[in-house]
Amino acid sequence: MPLQLSLQQQSFLPSEEKTQIERAQQDPRYFAPLYERYHDAIFRYVYRRVDDEEQAYDITSCVFVKALQSLHKFEYRGLPFGAWLFRIAKSELYQSFRDQKAQRTVSLDKVVLKQVIEEWTEDYTEEDKARLLLALKSLKDQQLQLVEMRFFEKRSFKEIGDICGLSENNAKVKTFRAVLKLKEFFHQKE
Repeated sequence: MPLQLSLQQQSFLPSEEKTQIERAQQDPRYFAPLYERYHDAIFRYVYRRVDDEEQAYDITSCVFVKALQSLHKFEYRGLPFGAWLFRIAKSELYQSFRDQKAQRTVSLDKVVLKQVIEEWTEDYTEEDKARLLLALKSLKDQQLQLVEMRFFEKRSFKEIGDICGLSENNAKVKTFRAVLKLKEFFHQKE
C-alpha cells in the first residue's frame, strides 16, 4: 500500500524535507516532524510482518531511536527520507527475527489473495488458498517481502526499490522472478 499522505504531509515537499533533515541533524529537537510524518507508515510496515502490536511498537521505537542516533550520517540524495527509515525498519525486523523475539508472519488481505489465485486458476477454492499459503512459505525472505510490498501493500516498484536498496528496474525483475517461483510452486502442488 503506498504511503497515504494527508494534505499537510503532501505540502511537505522534498526540499522542505531536506531542510527539516538538516535542521534535525543540527538539533535533535527538530526530528519530531519527521517522526510524526513517518511513524504510522513504519509501524504498519512492521506490524504486517510480526502481527503482534506490542512487538511492532517496540521494533518501531527501535527504528526511530536508530534513525535519530544515525541522523548525522544521513546524506540527502534525492530519495525520500522514508526510504532510509524503511531500510532501518527492515534491518530491525530481521534482527528481531534472528533474536527470536518475533515470528515472521505474512499479513494477507483476503481480497488480494483471491485476486492472485484467480489469475492462476479458474475456480477459487479453499484448497487453492491453502496451496498459495504454502507457496508463500516456500519463498525466501526477500522474495516474500517483494511479493508482500507489491501485491498486498500495493507499493510501486520505485517505492520497493527505495526500501530494498534496489533500482526500480531491479525491483521489477526480482518481483517478477518471485512471482514466477510462487506460481510454479502453486501449480506444482496441484
